[in-house]
Amino acid sequence: MNNTKEIITLGGGCFWCVEAVFQQIKGVEKIISGYTGGTVPGVPTYREICSGLTGHAEVIQMTFDTDVISLEDILIIFFTSHDPTTLNRQGADRGTQYRSVIYYENEKQKKIAETVIEKIKPYFDDEIVTEVSALETFFEAEDYHQDYYENNKTQGYCTAVISPKLAKLRQMHADKLK
Repeated sequence: MNNTKEIITLGGGCFWCVEAVFQQIKGVEKIISGYTGGTVPGVPTYREICSGLTGHAEVIQMTFDTDVISLEDILIIFFTSHDPTTLNRQGADRGTQYRSVIYYENEKQKKIAETVIEKIKPYFDDEIVTEVSALETFFEAEDYHQDYYENNKTQGYCTAVISPKLAKLRQMHADKLK
């Protein structure tokens, strides 16, 4: 990977939603839905994650080109595409697996994440509860979770939850869309 490519891992509720948002963004080259942040040994499954007992979060791991989009811009989009003020919940999705979290790869990313959080605080009425943690082990989710929205646009969850997020994205960040 050359110097203009970076990887960041983000959780903002259901990974299907976060993936669908960032698939629309210029400079985002690859997204893998998966799990991280848990304490149970072994490779977790979706069923185990959904129990809320493993400690893992549903996340996306994204490769992006910093010549096209900055990490700061990625994080601004992240914070405007989910509610970073609700602990372990996004809409009807409840549990630690749906927490708002930024898993950084290095100290530079950590500092950028902390700076963005400070910068956006005034725009929220409630405290931002987004966790900022070092990425340890990332587990790729099962194949049927990859490109979920693209493959299931007419499914109920997609039309009720993801499509409105994408409409908001187009309204707020049109200049960043592919």
